Amino acid sequence: MKSPSLCILMLVVLTLSCHHNAEHKSKNGGADSLRIVLEDLNKKIEGKANDADLYNQRAGIYIALRQINQALNDVNKAIQLFPKKADYYNTLSDVYLLMGQPLNCEESLQKALSVDPNNVAASLKLANLYLITKDYQKTYQYVGQVLSLDKKNAAARLTRAIALLENGDTARAVGDLMEAVKLNQAYFDAYMQLAEVYAVRKDPLTADYLNDALKIRPDNTTALYMLGMYYQETARYDKAISTYEILGKVDTTFKDAPYNIGYINLVYLQDYQTAVIYFSKAIARDPGYAEAWYNRGLSYEQLGNYQKAYYDYQKTLKIRVNYEKAVTGLNRLDKLMKK
Repeated sequence: MKSPSLCILMLVVLTLSCHHNAEHKSKNGGADSLRIVLEDLNKKIEGKANDADLYNQRAGIYIALRQINQALNDVNKAIQLFPKKADYYNTLSDVYLLMGQPLNCEESLQKALSVDPNNVAASLKLANLYLITKDYQKTYQYVGQVLSLDKKNAAARLTRAIALLENGDTARAVGDLMEAVKLNQAYFDAYMQLAEVYAVRKDPLTADYLNDALKIRPDNTTALYMLGMYYQETARYDKAISTYEILGKVDTTFKDAPYNIGYINLVYLQDYQTAVIYFSKAIARDPGYAEAWYNRGLSYEQLGNYQKAYYDYQKTLKIRVNYEKAVTGLNRLDKLMKK
């Protein structure tokens, strides 16, 4: 059985990206739409070759398209044309972050603040950068700076909450997260982090917060998987199965959705025939899924179909040599088939 894994720092990294990039993504919906915007900017730049804002905007599109060299060229052009605008250095920091250059990212953000000491975006990006590098003192410092300028900044609350959680202060972290969703009732990331906190102790609030998150992003696979796992681990198997079924339709490549349904049927419901069906679906999605082959073999063994079980255990060992459970299964079948 697979356990949920939510890398919340990935959410933090996303908050470092330019706000206008996020708007382009959400409003225009995908790479094709971004390229349409890019073509429009190209035409505008042809007519206004000295417009720094246009170069900065195009750099943002290039960042969204992960065309890093083009983004770097454009933002440097914007800075060359108008070096006293903090937003350009914020964009430059995004480029350096994607290039895996945190020191240059930090330098760009500090430059933004030297140009505009009250630039909220630069302070928030620095707080997130220091969170990633685990410099918690500076994380708290820059979150405080953001909140001194913008008391209703929900993103700053999330950043501080994650830092507090990493330092074991769950109570204060939850306080910040609750304030974040109060300030922004559509704050998906904050709901997900609240769910992560409560999932540790299998608190019923876990499902509440995940359902809140799914109201915002109904097709989010991470939220659906976490919800299915919560129901599974609290023995609400019908709800777990129905959630995994939705997940399997949302992402037809998500192999753990049918696998976990198979696991529930094998281990908890003892419905071995249904288990076989769902482990087979998992295998169809990933023919190299050793655990699915093994558990399908175990299901066949429980059904008394030793030949198919034997085949699946052997297949498991071809994928993962010396897989102990499969070796034990083959030894067990050898004894049963000799009787």
